[in-house]
Amino acid sequence: MPTIEYIYSAHSAFAYLGSAELNKICAEHNATLVHKPILLSPVVETQGSKPFRERTQAHVDYFFGRQIERWAAYRKVPIVNFRPTYHDADYSLASGLILALGDRGIQVDRMAHAILQAHWRDDADLSNHETLQKVASDMGHNAEALMEKAASQQVQNKLLANSDWAREHSVFGSPTYIVDGDPFYGQDHLELVKRALSQPFAPTKWSNPSVQS
Repeated sequence: MPTIEYIYSAHSAFAYLGSAELNKICAEHNATLVHKPILLSPVVETQGSKPFRERTQAHVDYFFGRQIERWAAYRKVPIVNFRPTYHDADYSLASGLILALGDRGIQVDRMAHAILQAHWRDDADLSNHETLQKVASDMGHNAEALMEKAASQQVQNKLLANSDWAREHSVFGSPTYIVDGDPFYGQDHLELVKRALSQPFAPTKWSNPSVQS
């Protein structure tokens, strides 16, 4: 059974936009998602990218405007038409809610999608305990027990470990999908992910001419 390592943040717009399509691809190819939710800012900053608070207004307007708007229309995904109210809130507990269920399996897939959807469709505060408890309860989980596990040191350490792993593997954005060691950044590359599951791409022949051997 093929696997896809799925690296993403729990508040990622493009992880949400690609979430349903990703699950569809996995079902079609009998592939397993290995979930690796991360804390995004520390990861992208390690690779030299600026956090959004330091990017130009033109870039932020384009990212939170046309890019998201167009992909939502293309994927037929319901989404708010503004930057989520609580987008800068702490999402470590929401990430823990995913990890509390493990790193793979239908329940993990469903929880990841539900959290992304709550943020980008419903403008939910992913740092709010009651909001997350309702997400868990609506999915049929023992919400109190799952929330306690999500906040535990063991689960939060796993989130930090995932973030360290992403830095070590040069991940520079969310979502990133890795198929048999071959990384694909961005939900706009899901068609390539789909192709890679049945017909892997040849190793890259690209070289940087500025690097001298």
